[in-house]
Amino acid sequence: MNKTKYKFSNSSVDYYFDASFSHLKNIADKKTSIIITDENIFHDHQDRFNGWKTIVVKAGERYKVQFTADLIISQLIKLEADRKTILIGVGGGVITDLTGYVASVYMRGMKFGFVPTSLLAMVDASIGGKNGIDVGVYKNLVGSIRQPSFLLYDHGFLKTLPENEWENGFAEIIKHACIKDATMFEELEANSIDVYKKNKKKLAGLINRNAALKTKVVLKDEFEKGDRKLLNFGHTIGHALENSNQLSHGRAVALGMTYAAVISEKLTGFKNAHRIAKLLLQYDLPTFTDFDKQEVFEILKMDKKRERKEISFILLEKIGKAIIRPIPLKELEKIIGKL
Repeated sequence: MNKTKYKFSNSSVDYYFDASFSHLKNIADKKTSIIITDENIFHDHQDRFNGWKTIVVKAGERYKVQFTADLIISQLIKLEADRKTILIGVGGGVITDLTGYVASVYMRGMKFGFVPTSLLAMVDASIGGKNGIDVGVYKNLVGSIRQPSFLLYDHGFLKTLPENEWENGFAEIIKHACIKDATMFEELEANSIDVYKKNKKKLAGLINRNAALKTKVVLKDEFEKGDRKLLNFGHTIGHALENSNQLSHGRAVALGMTYAAVISEKLTGFKNAHRIAKLLLQYDLPTFTDFDKQEVFEILKMDKKRERKEISFILLEKIGKAIIRPIPLKELEKIIGKL
């Protein structure tokens, strides 16, 4: 096990890389901790939860809503949870988002930590302190930025990960490579999902590298006033497509990255949209699709990155270097109309 501590503005987070779930009892007292997980994780790993107070919710993005948060809060009240209780989210991005959100609002704030169980959660969703819920088609419209106390990485959970969840995770890994790491982009081009699944050491190295990359971006801009926005590459159009078309997060982001790369060619002179599309296809992710352009634009207008009549759009100058470009909504409507 490898422990790394990162210090944020108001707190510090302990990262336990290459760890075992059994180590959780050394981090959090079973008597004062409550685990939140979903039905799939609980079913596949039930023995791991023996002796822990556990709240089990339905699995899937459509349950990342206030109703589910209210159900969790009702259970916390029954369990007599107080401000000294630690919430532990064991699951993918939906569970980490929900757990952090509930911990931020229950009794006006309690400690929480994560055991990410999906590749996407390990490299992205559990990192950085963004917690939230969806409201209708609007992704993460309500939430907070509040850091967990710890992240515990047990790669054993990946053994039961469905194939489509591997693809979801690699969408975010490809995103990181596009915006910050050209060398990693080349490494991904030389490999495949099957290579990483079969080589535990290579996979662990990739997970740790991505976790460190995202963490360093967040450390410099925790509350998303500047460069943290770069992590939204592919997410602007991606989020609009995700809930309106009921797509998985990774597939929606893949489509968003493809279109962002095409838009980059028009606005920044970027020359490698074809390489990004090729890499996405290599990792079984989609690149282009038919969609209702006006509907997507209407959802975009309520994106969190909008400021008055502009939206901060993330474009590429080259692979490994992204920029933030404010685009007027009227101009963006025209651009999307021509995609």
